[in-house]
This record gives sequence, C-alpha cells and structure tokens, in this order.
Amino acid sequence: MPNVNRGSRPLSPHLSIYAYQITWVLSILHRATGCALLVGVVLVVWWLFAAATGPDAFAVADNFLSSWLGGFVLLGSLFALSYHFLNGVRHLFWDAGYGFEIRNVTLSGWAVVIGSFVMTGGLWLLALL
Repeated sequence: MPNVNRGSRPLSPHLSIYAYQITWVLSILHRATGCALLVGVVLVVWWLFAAATGPDAFAVADNFLSSWLGGFVLLGSLFALSYHFLNGVRHLFWDAGYGFEIRNVTLSGWAVVIGSFVMTGGLWLLALL
C-alpha cells in the first residue's frame, strides 16, 4: 500500500501556480456559455408558451423581458450564443487539422473574444431596429 501521509502538500498542482493561458480560459468560458445558453432557451420557451396561453400570460412574460433585468439576461444570453458559436467554428477548424500553431491558437482565441463582442453588439442593434 502506498504511503498516504502526504503532509500539507497538495494532491495536484493548484490553479494558483499556473500562468493564465488563453486556451484554458476560453475552454472554461466555452463550457460556461454552453450552460448559460440554457437560460436563454428557457426564456424563449417561456415567452412562446405565454404567447400561446393568452394575453395575460404574455403580458407578464413580455413585461419581464422588457425590463432592465430581462434586457440584461437577454444581452448575456446573446453574448453566450455569439461566443459559443464562434468558438465552435474555431473548434471545427481544429477538427479539420488547421490552426494548431501557437501563434494561430492565440490569434484565433482573441478573434473569438473580440468577434463575440462585435457580434453581440451588432445583433443587439439589429434587434432594436
């Protein structure tokens, strides 16, 4: 049986000793935005269900989605959708065997981040028209 008395040493390297790298930050963000997309889907389903139920239920849903909190949640959902989509396209290129050089990984990562903000802003402005 191996020696289990490790003293106060950590069992594995802790995140505090690692330097931030764009690859693992974006990987965590990809998972987080995937989970956040569920919130947007629930809101859209609620809104559609309320529309099918009747004017009173629709008024409640529409009032929430028109409020500042609803707008904030919708904007966050739109960012999650934009980021998740663009990072998914990045992963498709990786699946095809392109873009594995360190420089290309970093550039494509920053392109996804910047593109997500641009895409979110563009879609939000388009929705306001």
